[in-house]
Amino acid sequence: MAALRRAVFLDRDGVLNHDRGYVSRPEDFEWLPGVMHALRALQRADWALVVATNQSGIARGLYGPAEYANLTAWMHSELARHGITLDAVYHCPHLPDAPLAAWRRQCDCRKPAPGMLRRAARDLELDLSACVMVGDKPSDIAAGRAAGVAACIRIADAIDHVSCDIADPPADFTCANLAEGARWLLEHEQRRHA
Repeated sequence: MAALRRAVFLDRDGVLNHDRGYVSRPEDFEWLPGVMHALRALQRADWALVVATNQSGIARGLYGPAEYANLTAWMHSELARHGITLDAVYHCPHLPDAPLAAWRRQCDCRKPAPGMLRRAARDLELDLSACVMVGDKPSDIAAGRAAGVAACIRIADAIDHVSCDIADPPADFTCANLAEGARWLLEHEQRRHA
């Protein structure tokens, strides 16, 4: 049996791109600075790259599954132009109180639930205890903790660093952007193997 792989789970809005609220079109999608470099560095270090994103805009009727799929396909092509391949993209379109009945449910995939991470582990043969979650919201960190990942990295602005609710699950590292988070992860890994 082949050895299980490790992955970096990435929230989308606020980690890969500016969170402008319910981004659904390529023309509204703006990559955050340093993302391409960070993803390439993680990929070169043999981390699988997996996006796990709540997309309640679908349940709210702000955009449909086709628009979401179109934006995801565009993301894949943009990353490919930079030599980056996402191993998978998972999304949760559900909302317990969704305006659209088709998406109204309490599910196990909407972060803070760990369903997307566990599904990725099954699909991609990942060792969750060797994986890392990167997100900008407490729900991302909570999903990582519930899935049993090795570490959680929180992307937060300077104000957020200070005003974080004490009840929020603590991250192992809090930083300003994915580039800084990737650097910490790669240096942390080097120190562990030194």
